[in-house]
Amino acid sequence: GPARAEDPPAQAAAEPLAAKVQLVVPAGAQAGPDFDVERATQAWVETLTPEQRARSKAYFEGGYWLQLFSFLYELALAFVFLFMGVSARMRDFANRVATNATARTAIYALLYVPVASVLAFPLTWYSQFWRQHHYELATQTFGPWFGEQLVGLAIALVLGALLISVLYAVFRRTGRAWWLWGSGVGMGFLVLTIFISPMWIDPLFNDYKALPQGPLRDRILSIAHASGVPADEVYWFDASRQTKKISANVAGFGSTTRIALNDNLLNRSSAESIEAVMGHELGHYVLNHIYEILVYFAGIVVIGFAGVAWAFNYAVARWGARWGVTGITDPAGVPLLGVLFSIYFFLLTPVMNSIIRSNEVEADRFGIATSGQADGFAMVAMQLAEYRKINPGYWEEVIFYDHPSGSNRVRSAMQWKKEHLPVTAPPP
Repeated sequence: GPARAEDPPAQAAAEPLAAKVQLVVPAGAQAGPDFDVERATQAWVETLTPEQRARSKAYFEGGYWLQLFSFLYELALAFVFLFMGVSARMRDFANRVATNATARTAIYALLYVPVASVLAFPLTWYSQFWRQHHYELATQTFGPWFGEQLVGLAIALVLGALLISVLYAVFRRTGRAWWLWGSGVGMGFLVLTIFISPMWIDPLFNDYKALPQGPLRDRILSIAHASGVPADEVYWFDASRQTKKISANVAGFGSTTRIALNDNLLNRSSAESIEAVMGHELGHYVLNHIYEILVYFAGIVVIGFAGVAWAFNYAVARWGARWGVTGITDPAGVPLLGVLFSIYFFLLTPVMNSIIRSNEVEADRFGIATSGQADGFAMVAMQLAEYRKINPGYWEEVIFYDHPSGSNRVRSAMQWKKEHLPVTAPPP
């Protein structure tokens, strides 16, 4: 057909996919005979203006209160579902419509997911739309954003109905051991979701394309092959339609593993930074972090189900008659299960964050070592400080950070630089 105005020539289409930003190393971080790790770290941190640091501090610390408020909001939703009888009425409706137990559970789930989403929408709008725009991190107008919320709701309906139906089928068949079998179902479902996301879920929100031929792609694949990663493609995706944040990720596992970087990283970061970031993402793959996280998470889920089983039985014995919940095989108890897990994971926040953060530290070291781009890594750490407070206190980082803080990431990069790069003075 005829060429449309928005169809650029192939060369123009590839043009944004070459790094346009130059790496500039601040004076205090340049190699020399008197190179000092702390001074170099501070020099990088000071590339951020006081306004930028104040803004990211306000955004990130506001996130602490948002976590607390989100938790309290979940408690309030559970109150609506249980004490106001909403869950029991949805269960009664499902019982009238179907005779098969699994069909009843599925109908309940198809009612519960959208009702819960609608009740949660004010907080979703505030945290994911208004707040992102307020801090100038979002690029999406309300219409497209709301459209993506509807896509997310459709996915939640399918996956939620599947999970709840399978869980309750298992609960009905396993008696008092329901919590142990339930944890197996929960882990199986998590594995399934991670496996299918790169191929079937992520592309519903963004276009993923192979990085065009060029020096950047060659260098990334060279780092991959030197690390033993069997990659023949590097992907990029159009996150700029939603956000200004730079990012990259390793998604999926096994045959669906995909390493991707977003167009914000490509357009806003130097080639050295991109190499360092991709080295970091390859580190997650090489160090088997996805499998390590799954092992940790399996233990967390089993312990969680054991604790939730005790709390569930206690709550039903005390308030079950008032709620209209008869026991673990009754789907009307879904909101109770949900809120008990919310309490568990809220209390576990520092543990979960520390598990993930330790992997991020390992991937940082791997990325700097394999790319050799200590300054590129420091530069991108400063860009990430747009939405991560740069200098937290020790306990603040332990509790709230699922990545190392920007200052600690720069410090590790500068330590590597001190140990590996020539520090002789440049010729006059």
